[in-house]
Amino acid sequence: MAWSTRQLAELAGTTTKTVRHYHEIGLLEEPERASNGYKRYEVSHLVRLLRIRRLTDLGVALGDVPSIESGDEEARQILRDLDAELAADIERRQRMRRELAAVLENRAALDMPQDFQTLADDLPETQRSLLMAYSSILTPVAMAALQEQLAGPRGDLEAEFAALDEDAPDEVRQRLAERMAPDVRQQHRDHPGLADLGSSSHREAAVAESVVVHALVEYYNRAHLDVLRRVHAILFEDDTTESEWNDSRGEPVYQPVAHPDLPG
Repeated sequence: MAWSTRQLAELAGTTTKTVRHYHEIGLLEEPERASNGYKRYEVSHLVRLLRIRRLTDLGVALGDVPSIESGDEEARQILRDLDAELAADIERRQRMRRELAAVLENRAALDMPQDFQTLADDLPETQRSLLMAYSSILTPVAMAALQEQLAGPRGDLEAEFAALDEDAPDEVRQRLAERMAPDVRQQHRDHPGLADLGSSSHREAAVAESVVVHALVEYYNRAHLDVLRRVHAILFEDDTTESEWNDSRGEPVYQPVAHPDLPG
């Protein structure tokens, strides 16, 4: 008993187009033809076709099928490479499932960079948006440092800054800047890499600075930006004083980190 191309394809769970393609690329031998010219497939063709399908279902490329069937070291290497690709794909999909679970549990996690979802409840929307913007320029090491920095408890000072009204008087802004400066100084000491945009970013300096500046201007009001300028001025003044004092003693001079200028 012999089968037609359509019947063979049905038995193998594929299509006649696929069978013909395998003939064209030399993976499946052409069968003998009946007197009427029609192909006559036998069990050997069915077994061959099922074997090819099994390999392709495992992810083996059609071009690698002959090598796999040889069973030599090249075949083993192809399978090892395929296994490594599958392992990486499984890890990627598992990570996607973890992120989806975080979003299902807390919609705010969608607004956070990868691995920051656990902080979603503790951060205001503005800060979440800033983190998303920064994730486009900061290195993984810098993002990990940011995560460690933000994992600490939220203080009243941070809440006061977030709630700062755009029309806040000058004395309120100055007082807030003076209170924030020691905390910012400590953050620089704990995470020095974050204070240097050049070393913490994987983008060109101009591009990285543009992201930081535009993000701050878009998500903070004029009072927020003014307080940040004042904090920077206080730190710069302190650094200059310390630098002059150390220089007079012949000790290494601390160079303040460059800070992207905010527009007026």
